[in-house]
Amino acid sequence: MNFIKRKKPPRQIQKNKHDSETKLRSCAFLAPEDLFSLLSAPQSGLTNSEAENRQEEFGRNVITIGNKNTLLHRLREAVINPFNVILLLVAVVTYFTDVVASKKPDYLTVIIILSLVFLSSFVAFVQSQRSNAAAEKLSQMISNKADVWRDETLADIPMDEVVPGDIVRLSAGDMIPADVRFLTTKDTFVAQAALTGESNPVEKFSSICSKEDDALTDLHNIGFMGSNIISGSATAIVLATGNNTYFGSMAKSLSGDRAKTSFERGVDSVSKLLVRMMLVMVPVVFLINGLSKGDWPNAFFFAVSIAVGLTPEMLPVIMTSTLAKGAVSMSRHKVIVRTLGAIQTFGEMDVLCTDKTGTLTEDKIILEKYMNLHGEDDTRILRHAYLNSYFQTGLKNLIDIAIINRAGQNGLSNILDAYSRVDEIPFDFSRRRMSVVLTDKNEKRQLITKGAVEEILAISSFVEINGRVLPMDGETRQMALDTYEKYNTEGLRMLAVAQKNEVPGSGSFGVADERDMVLIGFVGFLDPPKESAKTAITALREHGVRTVVLTGDSEGVAVKVCGKVGVNASRLFTGHDIEQMDDTALLDAVKNCDLFAKLSPSQKERVVKAFQTAGHTVGYMGDGINDAPPLHQADVGISVDSAVDIAKETADIILLKKDLMVLEEGVIEGRRTFGNIIKYIKMAASGNLGNMISVIASSIFLPFLPMLPVQILTQNLLCDFSQMGMPFDSVDKEYIQKPRKWETKSIKSFMAFLGPVSSVFDILCFAVMWWVIKANTVDLSPLFQCGWFVFGTVSQVLVIHMIRTAKVPFLQSMPSTPLFLSTFIVAAAALIISFSNFAVGLDMMRLPVSFIPWLALISAGYLLCVQFVKRIYVHRYGEWM
Repeated sequence: MNFIKRKKPPRQIQKNKHDSETKLRSCAFLAPEDLFSLLSAPQSGLTNSEAENRQEEFGRNVITIGNKNTLLHRLREAVINPFNVILLLVAVVTYFTDVVASKKPDYLTVIIILSLVFLSSFVAFVQSQRSNAAAEKLSQMISNKADVWRDETLADIPMDEVVPGDIVRLSAGDMIPADVRFLTTKDTFVAQAALTGESNPVEKFSSICSKEDDALTDLHNIGFMGSNIISGSATAIVLATGNNTYFGSMAKSLSGDRAKTSFERGVDSVSKLLVRMMLVMVPVVFLINGLSKGDWPNAFFFAVSIAVGLTPEMLPVIMTSTLAKGAVSMSRHKVIVRTLGAIQTFGEMDVLCTDKTGTLTEDKIILEKYMNLHGEDDTRILRHAYLNSYFQTGLKNLIDIAIINRAGQNGLSNILDAYSRVDEIPFDFSRRRMSVVLTDKNEKRQLITKGAVEEILAISSFVEINGRVLPMDGETRQMALDTYEKYNTEGLRMLAVAQKNEVPGSGSFGVADERDMVLIGFVGFLDPPKESAKTAITALREHGVRTVVLTGDSEGVAVKVCGKVGVNASRLFTGHDIEQMDDTALLDAVKNCDLFAKLSPSQKERVVKAFQTAGHTVGYMGDGINDAPPLHQADVGISVDSAVDIAKETADIILLKKDLMVLEEGVIEGRRTFGNIIKYIKMAASGNLGNMISVIASSIFLPFLPMLPVQILTQNLLCDFSQMGMPFDSVDKEYIQKPRKWETKSIKSFMAFLGPVSSVFDILCFAVMWWVIKANTVDLSPLFQCGWFVFGTVSQVLVIHMIRTAKVPFLQSMPSTPLFLSTFIVAAAALIISFSNFAVGLDMMRLPVSFIPWLALISAGYLLCVQFVKRIYVHRYGEWM
């Protein structure tokens, strides 16, 4: 068995689960030297040139199974749709009737129909390409990285450049970039719920300690793409990448349908409503026209054309274009959208749960105090904290950096030469502490631990006071707590430092060794609030978004910061309080509490879920390992480009600037995007109901078809083109002031109000054509059809401007330039076609100039009536869109 194989065709690349499992299992039981030999990889890592060769052989480290986002797929989607199929069917019939069976062959209608097919397909394809290009460009702005040994140097490379044989270094927060065999591990715990469904992380080892018959995911020395390091550190060799990984072999089964958002459910409900209307109407129109006119073939094509006209076939184009436009606009505000569908949810968000550090604060932690248990400055405390932070090999957070920087300023850097690291016990979020075991030049061993004050107190049996080690009793414990609480209340983030010298002389160390510690003092940090935070929170509040702080920090620091940035801190619950609450009590707590402190990751997730249960659309903003569970639970997960891998991978939206002000601008853009989509849907729904009524009425009373299939389809296409400017339209300021949720009931009400209005004026148009223009015989039916064609097109185009705003169009609310141009061009095209010889190409008669005043009068009446109905609707329902 050999992983180093030439690149295979896609069908062969999609290996089955059994094949991948066999290969990984084989590698799990090989001796290290045999493994390196098998992979043709040196223990020091690959060279850059070898890595490039392997990249050519295996391709990029991405899973492409089931990828539908290809150029060919987008082209097929643009060309093959119900609208084009009907047009082509009509073209075939027209070819036989106008060319083959006619004494005077007429190619004009066939050419027009085929031109319509080409134009509609071209527009759909171009919009799809633009949307895809925008999404690709945005996705390239954020990327997860992997630490890989190349040319005997540790390099930070994009994950898609990892190849089999690479040696990777992993630490807490890292995603495992491929299927790997662990070479070294230290308290390495991995979350692999994406593969196994296990909620608890599993510990991994470098040794061969599994049994031959263990399940693949139970093999202790194998790590899988799609999992992430929760705590500890490790080095590993890459066994397989991309589609060849275990995750790749399972990709189809793992990529099941995700839960639909309220917006997607709403679109589905309206689509089903329109389909039901169409299914009822098509047979009714077919029977009425067939029975009354006796021309069953034409009645059939007319009914089918009506069905196509009732289908909002441009909805996918409009939605995709609008979302892509929104994503590009948001990127200008330093907000990158990973999934386009998240834009609407972003705008719908009415509760923002956020971590404190870096979001409300400057993210520039400063070591302010290093003190003994009396609260007096003591350089020895700084020295121990420095040794702990410097020699730990895990993820160095801002606290570690602040300690190292302060120690450097105090001239402590030279003490590092006197110590060497023996072992470490990495940080995790259940212990909330980390330890290092050091030895000095005299071979004296020392265990130094720093972490949350409560956790250090729990493992300390002694205290050091005035240079003497004393047993911890009630008095000394209270003294330590008083010092901690004094500075914590002042807004300092406090950590405790402990140490002990009685350390075993050999063997590995673990959590069990963190006991009987000597508490020696505290370090206090200042993370000043951002100047922009208060302004941003106020702006979010004005736009209907409530900011809630979920932090792992202590109460004192959280209250101090929240008080300065305008978050209500009058009520506060801690992780301990949450643990005591059942779901009902927690549901009550989230109603009026905006600050939750000292929370674990699972408690953050539970609070987010409680807000959702209470009916809120919840966003969660975080950037750490502990933020992954709430990010996944939230309706929209928000992270930053500097976040740990797992946080970025879980988030729907990435901020390039860690600032709530950026977030507020993104929320507004999300609402603007949602508003433009709703405009189209409400126009389509109300227009379709009006067309239904008009067509049924005309079918009953007219001795001929009110419009031929080719005329209906041409009108439908023109109206679709007029709406192509919709994604670029402006939205009234009043609309974006509050969160917007999908309301199917609102759309039905809108249909009921606006649909019949258009039918009334359609019937008025019929009356003018019948009694005034005298197009009231079968021979003059092409003239009648031309009259309804031009009125139907112009009125549907003009009403866009009435529906797009709750205000008076053009006077109080201006459309965007693209929308104005698209509607103007289509209206002009409809008029030119109808009042010139172009009408003949669509089997119509040129309209007389005498119809122009009537057209203007009916159109003006229609628009005024819509404006009047708009006022009644707004008065009744309190909103328009």
